[in-house]
Amino acid sequence: MKQVQTIVNTALACTLIFILLSAGLPNITASAAMPTPTPEAVSEAESTCDPTRTINVSGTAVVNVVPDRALVQLGVQSNGRSPKEVQARNAAAISQVIKAVKAQGVEAKDITTDWYVIEPLYEDYDSLYIKGYRIYNVVAITMRDVFKTSDVIAAAFQAGANQVVNVEFYTSELRKYRDQAREMAMQAASEKAGALAETAGAETGCVLSINENSWSYFNGWGWGWWWRGSNNQNLWTQNAVQNAAPSAGEMPSGEGEPVSTGKISIRAEVNATFSLK
Repeated sequence: MKQVQTIVNTALACTLIFILLSAGLPNITASAAMPTPTPEAVSEAESTCDPTRTINVSGTAVVNVVPDRALVQLGVQSNGRSPKEVQARNAAAISQVIKAVKAQGVEAKDITTDWYVIEPLYEDYDSLYIKGYRIYNVVAITMRDVFKTSDVIAAAFQAGANQVVNVEFYTSELRKYRDQAREMAMQAASEKAGALAETAGAETGCVLSINENSWSYFNGWGWGWWWRGSNNQNLWTQNAVQNAAPSAGEMPSGEGEPVSTGKISIRAEVNATFSLK
């Protein structure tokens, strides 16, 4: 009986060993099948991305587009003997201006108060005697039909507006055109690097680094440029040169209008470092 039990245990042990070996064979086979990098392949990879021999170049691209949005800032300045009087005058005037702007097809959601200041008027520079009060009330109007900008400004002045603080054109598809400009700038940098390397008897390898140069820009110079209302803060990051000259042989948009849309130029610039081989 003891001999039979020994035989059974031996058979079970052999079966277990066989199962373990079978499970490990695919891994052993896979490890054996993986190619070992040859010295030639390692040498080629190192020569392609040699960080000790580099070339640094810049690339710039400009995409010209017709703007599809405009931000118009119109002001109503009112004077009065007392705060209550000047407030009543200004409220009546601004109400008429907004009514006239809406009559031009501008929706209420696109008209907002951008700046509101009431200040005392003194007898003279050194006097503390207050002779009256003045209100600066600026409304920001988002024009979704840029070709009606001149009509809206005229209607607003007819209704009582007495200041044009700023008119700024921009595009609602900035991301699309900026990405396009970046791609073109990188392509220009790559082509420049290749041409310079060839002249020097070398070739470009991999890209070691890329830096983008970007900055904010704004172009309006109305009387209130120094404070800049809240509604056009987002335009400062457009990185766009407003009202660029039209291309040769191309008629400018809104020809004959006091306010012309022109074009905006969206600019991208990159600095890139390539390895040399």
